[in-house]
Amino acid sequence: MAAKKDYYELLGVSRDASQDEIKKAFRKLAFQYHPDHNHHDEASDRFKEINEAYQVLSDAQKRAHYDHFGHMGSGRGFEGFDDFFGLGDIFDAFFAGAAATRRRAPQPGADLHRQVEVSFEEAAFGAEKRIDVLRTAYCSRCQGKGGEPGTGQVKCPVCGGLGEVRRVRQSVFGRFVNRALCDRCHGDGAVMSHPCVQCQGAGREKGVHTVNVTIPAGAGDGFQIRLKGEGDVGTLGGAPGSLFINVAVQSHPLFVRDGNDIIYDLPINFAQAALGDEVEVPTLEGKARLKIAPGTQGETVLHLKGKGIPYLDRQGRGDQLVRVKVVTPDKLSDEQRRLFQELADSLGQGKTGGQSGKRIMDRFKKGPK
Repeated sequence: MAAKKDYYELLGVSRDASQDEIKKAFRKLAFQYHPDHNHHDEASDRFKEINEAYQVLSDAQKRAHYDHFGHMGSGRGFEGFDDFFGLGDIFDAFFAGAAATRRRAPQPGADLHRQVEVSFEEAAFGAEKRIDVLRTAYCSRCQGKGGEPGTGQVKCPVCGGLGEVRRVRQSVFGRFVNRALCDRCHGDGAVMSHPCVQCQGAGREKGVHTVNVTIPAGAGDGFQIRLKGEGDVGTLGGAPGSLFINVAVQSHPLFVRDGNDIIYDLPINFAQAALGDEVEVPTLEGKARLKIAPGTQGETVLHLKGKGIPYLDRQGRGDQLVRVKVVTPDKLSDEQRRLFQELADSLGQGKTGGQSGKRIMDRFKKGPK
């Protein structure tokens, strides 16, 4: 087991050093080696040794015992060696009251977040919405002043108008004065003579506020709108926060949005796909005519120009994409089954239909006689 170092050597003082010299040496070393202030691996052990030395040499009885017997004695050291000072205690003792207390500064109000649900068409073409928001506003009775109408401020009875309170603290390093912000006036030095009965002097109150929100044409699901100044009011004249509106778009029974395009699935039968046709399809603004070319295959995509979603950042709109779905009938009459069989025989395996196939499809299109 390593021998203990001499206490005088640890503090760097002579054996006839005065108490002031010992205290001064300890202060310097305590700052240098405290583990919260010094992150070297040896700092913690070094600090404990310094602290132990000071506990002994700063006490006249323990110092005399040490001068006569050294580290020998009870075999476990002197009582009190484990009562180490924390770095916070040392800083408090040296610097308490050195920095001026700070008065409260204006603080901005909190931002709020709300969601508004709109239909597919409202998101596409824009809409006006009214939403209720629970927010903190200035008290309607005292207008944010915190006192009854017609009353004013008086000197704070706790701090006497200083905005701070002083507390005397006694430590091993002497007598120190600690200054702290007054809990009653929060550093203002004055309080209302008659606090507002509605807000109890807070100057603010929660209430429901109705906000008009403009949903721009082309807004998509998750689109966010910021309304500056519609959040909670600030304190001490601080700016109010903002209200962020998140747009949630409802799904549509017919259309699916893809960017600024919309997709519509159009079911057609074999005859329409083979012979072509002109059909009506729904759009966001009503019905529109659409031509299907002869020989159209399943999953073919046809375009209706400018029938999609308006662009947010420029003029114009996307397209409506009409995705053709050739539907296979699951129930056939006897006549329809005969016609399909005749068509199948006419086309043959792996062959495309010629004129005979067209005549049969014409008969199928017109229906059985």
